[in-house]
Amino acid sequence: HPVLIDKFLENAVEVDIDAVADGQRCVVAAIMEHIEEAGIHSGDSACSIPPYSLRDEIVAEIRELTYALAKELNVIGLMNIQCAVRGRDIYILEVNPRASRTVPFVSKAKGVPFAKIAARVMAGKTLDELGLTNETSIDYFAVKEAVFPFVRFPGVDIVLGPEMKSTGEVMGLDYNFGLAFAKTQFGSGSRFPTTGNAFISVRDEDKRHVIFIAKTMEQLGFTIYSTPGTASVLRNFGIKVVEVEKIQHGSPNVIDLMRESKLDIIVNTPAGHVTGKDEIVIRSTATALGIPCYTTMSGAATAVNAMEAYKAHNLDVHALQDYHARR
Repeated sequence: HPVLIDKFLENAVEVDIDAVADGQRCVVAAIMEHIEEAGIHSGDSACSIPPYSLRDEIVAEIRELTYALAKELNVIGLMNIQCAVRGRDIYILEVNPRASRTVPFVSKAKGVPFAKIAARVMAGKTLDELGLTNETSIDYFAVKEAVFPFVRFPGVDIVLGPEMKSTGEVMGLDYNFGLAFAKTQFGSGSRFPTTGNAFISVRDEDKRHVIFIAKTMEQLGFTIYSTPGTASVLRNFGIKVVEVEKIQHGSPNVIDLMRESKLDIIVNTPAGHVTGKDEIVIRSTATALGIPCYTTMSGAATAVNAMEAYKAHNLDVHALQDYHARR
């Protein structure tokens, strides 16, 4: 029998596109850039409207690909596309000629009832007749964040992957991307410290990428705690680190610090099967104690960016209608 071999795209950015088409015209509802890297289920990844880091030419090409796919598939109604961007290459992961879970988020973010419009299109109306002829642009950021039930399942690992684990979501709106993300953390009930004590321990592949995160946290006023391997790399770049033992090597270790309420945030990326048991204990203990724990470099970097923004600016609250009125 034929054998299908999948190749995992490393260091790729995943993008979700929602669109509505009537067989003649296709209008993009939204292009959403995921905050977590490709490979994590789209329902578990935070995402932003509009994209916050993709180049304009990449976004324009994604838009053209959406039009071409809608025409070729003769889509009548809603369509969802998931793709991955690595460098200048765009990989189409899947195309679904149906509504997706992101449609309510997109509709609320932009103030356009896309599900209602799609239903009327499927009943025979055209987009021209319904007055939807162009993509609705916004001058603010709408960030969607997943909400997880991990606290109800003691001992479970919170690392995200291709299997969906979230049970809800929240949305944050602001004219500053960092503040929009910060609002999602408050909305999901997470603690969001901007100073205090941070524990950082990452796999070898992430040690180079964590330097900027650690340096920024140090500038924000965090005291950095780390295990020997990560601590050595951080010291090479002039970052002050309090070194703690690995769990299997004795005390004081990260579990002791958490139980003594000495940690405010954790950055811990999975390193594989060898140290897997220690990592699961770290992440599950953090969840049980309500300590925010970031398990991807992209998620941690976005959180640190949000901390900077939150510390530098006032957190303003506006009605949803106020945002929509600026379209």
